[in-house]
Amino acid sequence: MYKIAVAGTGYVGLVAGVCFAEKGHQVTCVDIDEDKVALMESGISPIYEQGLEELMRENYAAGRIKYTTDYASAYREADAIFIGVGTPEQPDGSADLSHIATVARQIAESVEKDCLVVVKSTVPVGTNDKVDQFIQDFLLNDVRVEVASNPEFLAQGSAVKDTLEAERIIIGTETQWAKEILMSIYEPFHLPIVPVSRRSAEMIKYASNDFLALKISYMNDIANLCELVGADIQDVAQGMSYDERIGNRFLNAGIGYGGSCFPKDTKALSYIARQNGYELKTVKAAIDVNTKQKTMLFKKANKRLITFDGLKVAVLGLTFKPGTDDLREAASLENVPLLLERGADIYAFDPVGRENFEKVHPEGSSKKGHIQYVNKVEDALVGANVCFIFTEWGEIKAITPEQYNKWMKTPLVFDGRNIYQTVDMQKAGVEYHSIGRQATTREVVKENSDYELQGS
Repeated sequence: MYKIAVAGTGYVGLVAGVCFAEKGHQVTCVDIDEDKVALMESGISPIYEQGLEELMRENYAAGRIKYTTDYASAYREADAIFIGVGTPEQPDGSADLSHIATVARQIAESVEKDCLVVVKSTVPVGTNDKVDQFIQDFLLNDVRVEVASNPEFLAQGSAVKDTLEAERIIIGTETQWAKEILMSIYEPFHLPIVPVSRRSAEMIKYASNDFLALKISYMNDIANLCELVGADIQDVAQGMSYDERIGNRFLNAGIGYGGSCFPKDTKALSYIARQNGYELKTVKAAIDVNTKQKTMLFKKANKRLITFDGLKVAVLGLTFKPGTDDLREAASLENVPLLLERGADIYAFDPVGRENFEKVHPEGSSKKGHIQYVNKVEDALVGANVCFIFTEWGEIKAITPEQYNKWMKTPLVFDGRNIYQTVDMQKAGVEYHSIGRQATTREVVKENSDYELQGS
């Protein structure tokens, strides 16, 4: 077993560190935030991730993992140091590598024995070469330090499972020494390992994420056409899924992708291409489609309604996907400001994302509209004039079509995740607008539910 230090305790670093400890390695997680370290020592995860806190507590009690702000002590005797710090998007679409550089210099000035530095953060192709040289430039002691690439492929909401039961582990190395260390570290996982060069590993990460983003944007593009020609995107997706060359994953149409990976990685790869005199037209198209898709529901509602002023608007789901409290690139962040600007009285529900969303939109009145957070879906829907569904949480999917009609003042639902069957909503007397399917008509809904759309 190895002594492993992990720099950064976000989705990448913390999950990796805990999973390494679970497999028997001695792990030290490093973060600059003392409050965050104290929180983790108490067994509380700073991020919402299923199963993570249980493993944190078990491995901390067993003495296999600890947390510290003292990077020098963590790096000094480590056999391997994994870098899992953020590489946020810059205004031009490039990746900000300042956190990587900071950690690389700290490592160079701290290590006192031979060690392997492993970059798990998503970085542009060629970055690991620069990190390697950067460490050599600042190395204080006469020790062997090499850099490897080991990109992660976890999905938020299932990160622990995705790490412990990964479909493959990509390791990018330049020497047999580095390759053998990484393969030995991952041997207890008993998972397929794909050894490649460092630059190939960096590209595999971008190419994989961007391909999935392309798939999502393609289906959203087809969904928009389905609405115009009278087809149903769910029927289309089902028919496509039987083709083994296409598969059945990432075929769900909706209001676009979000999160920490797809938006950032598509822009970063597009930037890398431009820097090398090439245009990735397919990736650019995916970015363009996704940008427009996020406000598709609002545009539909704006066309349907005269005004939002004075209407009670239920917003169901704030995070970019269920199973996480992450708001990065969430559709709610695009749509809520538009609704507030037009005077909506928003009642928002999310089982775990409320606290983070309140940091952006505090509860209370804005210049025109108002936002209030509720603890139950029913509280958002009762007396509402219109409902927007942005995240397919289980608590939201559990609401029946009949309950929308019962609770809402005017059962008008705009569903960005295609949770319901249109025929079920129509039978329940709900005017239902989704993505890539034909909306239930106002006339039919009126026959089943006698209501007038008015302000509250």
